[in-house]
Amino acid sequence: MKRTIISTLLAGLALRLAVLAGAGEVLAGWVRELDAEERLAAAAIELEMGMAPAPVPSEEPEKAPVEPVPTFELRGTPPASPAPSPAPEPEPEPEPVAANLSGAESVHNRAEVEVDIDALASEGLALRLQREGPQVLIIHTHSSEAYTQDPYDPYEASDPYRTEEKAHSVIRVGEVLAEQLESRGLTVLHDTELYDYPSYTGSYTRSGAAVAAYLEQYPSIAVVIDLHRDAIGSGDVVYKTQAFLDGRSCAQVMLLAGTGSNGLFHPNWQENLKLALYLQKAVDERFPTLARPVELVSERYNQQLCTGMLILEVGSTGNTLHEAVLAAELFGAAAGEALAALIED
Repeated sequence: MKRTIISTLLAGLALRLAVLAGAGEVLAGWVRELDAEERLAAAAIELEMGMAPAPVPSEEPEKAPVEPVPTFELRGTPPASPAPSPAPEPEPEPEPVAANLSGAESVHNRAEVEVDIDALASEGLALRLQREGPQVLIIHTHSSEAYTQDPYDPYEASDPYRTEEKAHSVIRVGEVLAEQLESRGLTVLHDTELYDYPSYTGSYTRSGAAVAAYLEQYPSIAVVIDLHRDAIGSGDVVYKTQAFLDGRSCAQVMLLAGTGSNGLFHPNWQENLKLALYLQKAVDERFPTLARPVELVSERYNQQLCTGMLILEVGSTGNTLHEAVLAAELFGAAAGEALAALIED
């Protein structure tokens, strides 16, 4: 027993001499912690038996655990899109997050109205297109809306996600849609004026006046597509809509119909909704996952001017122009055939 104690004390003395000789801060700190004789003795015995010393507690306060980033199931009902506002959109910092917002069989009803989709479907679509004269008008209330820049599509931004360069904005997407519709036998007018620049406020008033003038000059116009780029995000996160078709990735599209339930005159909004459902069904049959749910809202967005007028959102701020162009090609292929079927003999 005495030999054990003597060995233990000698080991402890050796440790202290090692510290004085500069054996290192970690060993020195450990020895300082063992200020009680019995702890020093126990530590020496542990070393003798080949056991590692207990770690010295850190002086830093313990950090709170990092909460995992939540994931969201975005099928069916998309995150709430901000209503049109004169305020500039935020500058994108992070990379866009891909989101599949498919749900072509559904309607996202944000309007203060009840709607029986089955009843509307049973009524059928009364809209018909004349064979002569322009049948479709494509216009852009927010003409300067643009997409996430990439090395293949640089542009000079007038505001975040906006540009006056028509070759890089939704106007370019409208050109592609017009080409697809015309290739299927439709006569299309494409308005490429800027209605949201230099003033964003009053965009719908200006574009509405233009639509009314077109309808007066060309009574044969039965379908008016107000083509936009959506803005989807949550805090600092920017979402991109995404569909995978034939091995290719593209943006998604969304049809929006207004009801006027906010108090504005819009008595025939159900006819606009019927057209949205008709086109959505045609797109879904050809290209599943391309179409998001039809958005039904309280505003009317000039749709009281024509029972065949809808907003078409192609992609979102997180998408590139290339992804939006591909989405317009696919939508135009399906919608073009569906609209051509409505031409009267």
